Amino acid sequence: MHSAPASVHTAPARLPFQVDFQQAPLLVIWEVTRACALACRHCRASAINQRHPAELNLDEGRRLLDEIKEMGTPIVVLTGGDPIQRDDLEDLIAHGKSLGLRMGTIPAGTPRLTRERLASLKAAGVDQVAFSIDAATAERHDAFRQVPGSFDLTLQGARWARDLDIPLQINTVLSRNNLEEFDEIADLVAGLDIVFWEVFFLVPTGRGTQLQGCDAEETEALFTKLRERSKTAPYVIKVTEAQHYRRHLLQHSQRDRGPSLANRGHATEIHAIGGRPAIGMSSKVVNAGNGFCFVDHTGDICPSGFLPEVCGNVRTRSITEVYRHHEFFTALRDPRRLEGKCGRCEFKAACGGSRSRAHAVHGNPFAEEPTCILIR
Repeated sequence: MHSAPASVHTAPARLPFQVDFQQAPLLVIWEVTRACALACRHCRASAINQRHPAELNLDEGRRLLDEIKEMGTPIVVLTGGDPIQRDDLEDLIAHGKSLGLRMGTIPAGTPRLTRERLASLKAAGVDQVAFSIDAATAERHDAFRQVPGSFDLTLQGARWARDLDIPLQINTVLSRNNLEEFDEIADLVAGLDIVFWEVFFLVPTGRGTQLQGCDAEETEALFTKLRERSKTAPYVIKVTEAQHYRRHLLQHSQRDRGPSLANRGHATEIHAIGGRPAIGMSSKVVNAGNGFCFVDHTGDICPSGFLPEVCGNVRTRSITEVYRHHEFFTALRDPRRLEGKCGRCEFKAACGGSRSRAHAVHGNPFAEEPTCILIR
């Protein structure tokens, strides 16, 4: 598919997936390897630059993708670590595509990232690639990733992706580390001809326990900025691990003249942005274990990479069985289990708060969202 000119932006054409979250997640994230040459300060996996001998192999990965498809999940993202440390990444993408899955991946900004490798991923059928940008300058980004040159390599990778006409996503983690840089980061990202900007609000797990997340007032101020940008941005803005952004949008939708804002910027559909398909949004809240499932590098099944409670392993248990019937997964899909102000909130079904952050901060995945400004 050829791109529209950079100055021409078509309105998002929504093609929503119809997925019953009691039966299947909308999205499965598979950590194909934990190996990574970066040492990012927020890394939930505390990745090191060495592959684990017990990683799922190619045949096991193909069987996992088969079952994900049979379960009814439409989207798989192959993450890491750095997924391009696996030489068979293209084989996994091609197999997923042969099943009719939409396949994305998230390469790291390291010397392994080359134009030739991106071209190989495109030939395999990848639907979207994502790169991470967490600061507006090389100095600050590289300090966050703890490897010099990562910023420049990431921007080069973004240029290569656009040259190859691969739909491009940028991921950004927000915390006290870069809160004051938000506008500069947003402007930088907007200039990269992307189809998708995924904004993560820090969950203090792994190395991220050494960072400070945004408090409730800071989070709400960022929600306002994201909402304003979403009105005119020619790309999808998705907020991750801040489900209360949906509450914010719902509260402001009438004021902003129209219900459409309440359905923008959260979860997943396919969009056509500037003539290019993008993995985008959903009309239902997606949360750990509720429309979402995570498989780690050795096959452990968790509600989320940020809520790493192991509920089974794909080598010995069906991911379908775990997602549908494991008591922890079913509890996470029950809003009646929510406690504190989340349990009393009129937005608990539409929002639910981040179960991963509640677990990380309170030690209880059903506790109230610690960064929501509402008082109930």
